[in-house]
Amino acid sequence: MSIVTFWNNGREQTGKTLSLAAICTHLAIEHNYRILVISTGYQDENLDHCFWQPKKVKKNIGLFGPNTNVAMQEGISGLTRIMKSNKLSPEHITNYTRIIFKDRLEILPTFKGDKNEYNEIRSYYPEIITLANSYYDLVFVDLDKQVQDDIEDTILENSHLIVANLSQRLTSINTFIELREEKPILKTKKTLLLIGRYDKYSKYNVKNISRYLGERNKVSTIPYNTLFFEACEEAKVPDLFLSLRKTGEDDRNGFFLAEVKRTVDNIIYRLEDLR
Repeated sequence: MSIVTFWNNGREQTGKTLSLAAICTHLAIEHNYRILVISTGYQDENLDHCFWQPKKVKKNIGLFGPNTNVAMQEGISGLTRIMKSNKLSPEHITNYTRIIFKDRLEILPTFKGDKNEYNEIRSYYPEIITLANSYYDLVFVDLDKQVQDDIEDTILENSHLIVANLSQRLTSINTFIELREEKPILKTKKTLLLIGRYDKYSKYNVKNISRYLGERNKVSTIPYNTLFFEACEEAKVPDLFLSLRKTGEDDRNGFFLAEVKRTVDNIIYRLEDLR
């Protein structure tokens, strides 16, 4: 049972959430793991859009006007209510998730309520992640910068593997080099580097980035792929991966699938190596 946290510096778009969606979907289809994905963001529906169409929440009209903070029993809101009453056990978490593949892949959706409520409940994320780890084989955390630095540090320390997401921009790579000095945990074997929206024709390809960063192993990638990014907008990521299972290397989508598989294999290997 392992916690895998997807992290970036929070200053730029690295494709972190979409890379996580691709990796977890492939894992759920090709491997026999029970997986939970936890989104820690505030009203960030990027992960939701990959798997289901969001429903519009109707406002309740009461004596004091419209109530925009409709009770959200699904997700982190429901879990924290149970936690406050000291009744939450690991097996209860699944009651608040969205099931993508039964007994394979579940998602704890992003928080969609009031900002003040989010500021209160985000402190519960480390405890929820730890509890989930005793029930699921793999817990993937989409770590958002809005959880605050102290909570972020706790989640990173408790993680068995950190997937540090970078872009192919030189400024992004140099910023990561600086951050490794500020966060020593990013310099350990516990951290795996991942380039999202990868373009193999860029000057900053895997080989050159690995050399520049002094990485002994090739940096992992999730390449840009038109079908995949369209599926991420249409809640069709599971359908896409199922339809492309028999895609050959010569197909236009072959490189994308091969790199997703390589990244998944790297994650599994690194987790086993760290045990």
